[in-house]
Amino acid sequence: MIVDFHTHIFPEKIASKTIAALEAKANSKAFTDGTLASLKRSMADAGIDWSVVLPVVTKPSQFETVNQYAASINGKDGILSFGGIHPDTAHPTEALASIKALGLKGIKLHPDYQSCMIDDPRNVAILRCAVSMGLMVVVHAGVDIGMPEIVHCPPDKGAAVLDQLYAGQTDVTPRIVFAHTGGWHCWDDVERCLVGKPIYLDISFSLGMIPEEQLLRIIRRHGADKILFATDSPWSGQRESVQAFCALPLTDREKSLILGENAARLLQL
Repeated sequence: MIVDFHTHIFPEKIASKTIAALEAKANSKAFTDGTLASLKRSMADAGIDWSVVLPVVTKPSQFETVNQYAASINGKDGILSFGGIHPDTAHPTEALASIKALGLKGIKLHPDYQSCMIDDPRNVAILRCAVSMGLMVVVHAGVDIGMPEIVHCPPDKGAAVLDQLYAGQTDVTPRIVFAHTGGWHCWDDVERCLVGKPIYLDISFSLGMIPEEQLLRIIRRHGADKILFATDSPWSGQRESVQAFCALPLTDREKSLILGENAARLLQL
């Protein structure tokens, strides 16, 4: 089984416009057209069994629309969608409960697009509540190439939030995922601050970006059982990412865990 733990799509009526805007912002060409159908074609081409779709709520007024769409595609044809929430969402506890009631297994936070530092009390409250409800949380971590000026989730602040959430706990079941191998383009600080913490790291948009020796070191120091294969599709090609990952000098057991076993356990596939 291969699970891509980090993908993005958009409703068909806005996909073309959204992809064009994001391509211009990030100066990066998308590998799909951003629609559900194109993601499914990409999955078939890459041999991927499941893709986790991660919607980003960029303003509180999007909450209902985004999560209703997520629920409409969730669990069908190899697609698992998480929900989304904005730090300024009114009554976040009730909002998270409604996401769980829709059958969604997690949420995505994007501190850069939501202009809110990861250690802001609003984000900490959302993380604490989501974890207590058994929801997974994927957090964009490190630099966003479309918004590089301020890093809203650097590894040191991410580590401080984890220490705050889990203070005094010795037996933690990790439910938080820091994307982009813990912090895109901040990987020295990932090694210094995050490796060994009770979190998962996904490797989205990292293959070919992070030096291979450093990636292998992070995987083995953090533990292959807490690493998730992910692409950030449409911003990385799924087939290309599978091929690049399989070429890494990891053991068959490490590859099996990262490609799908860890995700299958977390998502109860």
